[in-house]
Amino acid sequence: MPETSDTTETSYADGKILKHAADGVGAITFNNPDKRNAMSLEMWEGFGEALTSLRDDGAVRVVILRGAGGKAFVSGADISQFEKTRHNAAASEEYARRSAAQRALLADYPKPTIACIQGFCLGGGMQVAMLADIRIASHGSQFGIPAARLGIAYGYDGLRHLVSLVGPSWARLLMYTGMRIDAAEALRIGLVERVIPDDQLWGETMAIAQGISENAPLAIKAAKITIAQVLKDESRRDMDAIKAIGTACMDSADFREGRQAFMEKRKPRFQGK
Repeated sequence: MPETSDTTETSYADGKILKHAADGVGAITFNNPDKRNAMSLEMWEGFGEALTSLRDDGAVRVVILRGAGGKAFVSGADISQFEKTRHNAAASEEYARRSAAQRALLADYPKPTIACIQGFCLGGGMQVAMLADIRIASHGSQFGIPAARLGIAYGYDGLRHLVSLVGPSWARLLMYTGMRIDAAEALRIGLVERVIPDDQLWGETMAIAQGISENAPLAIKAAKITIAQVLKDESRRDMDAIKAIGTACMDSADFREGRQAFMEKRKPRFQGK
């Protein structure tokens, strides 16, 4: 297991983004339950600060994203801000630029990420969830992208991820209708990986995160890099990056530790080097 992280909770965006880390697992909580964790621009920027802090914490090996209050993961953008921040094309472009910078951090995150989804996961919340490596949802969760009902265009990156997960036909149905689907349907079409009873969701998510944190970080990094390259067009794939991380794994102390632990019939103690 990695060295224990600082267990002190840190807050951002006036307490609407919370960060916690312990025993190799970091957690970021969207903490705006009165608005079903709708994201303000300040929350997007606080989210980026929390992601950066956990990225740079050497003791953190996996990061969980979750919503406070039990009723929503993230229900979308805070529409009450739209008259100020997205009232026309120019203002909307500035909002998109600032919020997109934080999503880019998550899209290129070097550590495994898990979206722990309970309740509403809508609009911008879907963007966050789809950028995570793994999505685990409670039975009572609901998913949707109501852009067509608000008269706004959902961005290219969000739709690219949606199509990659559920295919173009389901992406069209979700986008054209603005419909919501339940967790069972989300599981069936590939939007989420597992559906768990509400009262077991956090425990199951933590168990998965802890299992990841105990595995060899370089091997996980190799998988993350390689899968990302597989999803790109062949002409854009960085095969040198795949080769480099493969070589790093084979030359690592963790590979030696893994072999020795297997031979000695004990649990390996990986250090990420």
